[in-house]
Amino acid sequence: MEIFKTLEKYDYEQLLFCQDEESGLKAIIAIHDTTLGPALGGTRMWTYASEEDAVIDALRLARGMTYKAAASGLNLGGGKTVIIGDPRKDKNEAMFRAFGRFIQGLNGRYITAEDVGTTVEDMDLIHEETRFVTGVSPAFGSSGNPSPVTAYGCYHGMKAAAQIAYGSDSLEGKVVAVQGVGSVAYHLCKYLHDEGVRLIVTDINQENMERAVRDFGAETVDPDHIYDVECDIFAPCALGAIINDDTINRLHCRVIAGSANNQLKDEEHGDILNEKGIVYAPDYVINAGGLINVADELLGYNRERAMKKVEGIYDTILRIFEIAERDRIPSYKAADRMAEERIATMRQSRSMFLLNERNILNMK
Repeated sequence: MEIFKTLEKYDYEQLLFCQDEESGLKAIIAIHDTTLGPALGGTRMWTYASEEDAVIDALRLARGMTYKAAASGLNLGGGKTVIIGDPRKDKNEAMFRAFGRFIQGLNGRYITAEDVGTTVEDMDLIHEETRFVTGVSPAFGSSGNPSPVTAYGCYHGMKAAAQIAYGSDSLEGKVVAVQGVGSVAYHLCKYLHDEGVRLIVTDINQENMERAVRDFGAETVDPDHIYDVECDIFAPCALGAIINDDTINRLHCRVIAGSANNQLKDEEHGDILNEKGIVYAPDYVINAGGLINVADELLGYNRERAMKKVEGIYDTILRIFEIAERDRIPSYKAADRMAEERIATMRQSRSMFLLNERNILNMK
C-alpha cells in the first residue's frame, strides 16, 4: 500500500499510528477533512487480518464520517480510529488511558466516541485523560449509549423513504425485513412494531433473533435467505457491502433503508438500484442519528434538542431525493453531492476571509 498516494487520492489530512508497548495498544487514527470543524468519529476495536487492512478500514470510515457530518448539517469533520485487537480479551484500562493521551495530544483536532468493539465504559477510561471524547457515561454529562438514537433516526429516515416510494410515510401494515438485530436494530424494530409493521428478521446470533420474536412477534429466516424475502422495505443493519453482485437480483423490495455502514459494495450497485426503481436511503445519512446525538454533547447535552435534530433526518432524506430527481442521478450520488457542496462552500468562504484579511494587512 502506497500511503501518500492513498491520502492524496481522497484528500486525507492526517494518518497517525499510536502504540504503547506496556498496554498492548496498537491504534490508527485517520483524519479525513476538518473544513467544517474538528474531526469526530468513533474508536473501533477489531481483529484485523493485517495492519494494512486496519489502515484501509480507518481511512474508509474516516471519509464516511466527513460525508455523514456534512450531510447532517453538523459543523464537524470526519475522523476514525481503529484499535487492532480482540475486544473480548485484549482490552485493559492502561490501553484506553494511553489512547486518551494520544487524543489529548491532538488538542481538539480529533474527538472520539464509541464504535464497534468499544463501550461507554471504554470511553470513560479515555475521558480520564482527555475531554475530547463523547458518548461517555451520563454521570459525566453525556448521552450514554447512542444506539437507541441511531435507531430513532433510522426510523424517521425509513418513513421518508416510504414517502418517496409509496406516497405515504405510514409504515402500518408494511413488511420490513431486518438483517441483523443487534443493539441499533433492536430499538428500530421496537419503533416499527409500535407502528404496526410485520417484521421478518435474521441474525447470526440466535439470541438476538429469539429476543425479536419474543418482544415483537417477528418471523425469522436464516441469514442467507433474508435477501429472498418478499417485503416492502429491506433494512440492512449488520455488515457492509451487502448490496453486491450476488445479492442485488435476489431483493424483492421497493425500499432499502437500514442502519448498516457502507451497504453498497461498489458505486455501480447504487446505479443498479436506481435503474430497478428501488428507493435507496443513503446509509451515512439515515444512520447519522448517533453522530448527531453525540455532537450535541459538545454544546452541553440537551436530549430534547438532540432528538429534534435527529428527526431532521426525515427532511434530509427527502432533500436528497429532490437533488436526485433534479440532477437525474442516483440517491447515493445526490447525498455525496449535497455533502461536497457544503464543504466546498465553506472552503470558499474561508478562502475569501483569508484573502480579505491579507488585503487589510497590506493596506496598513
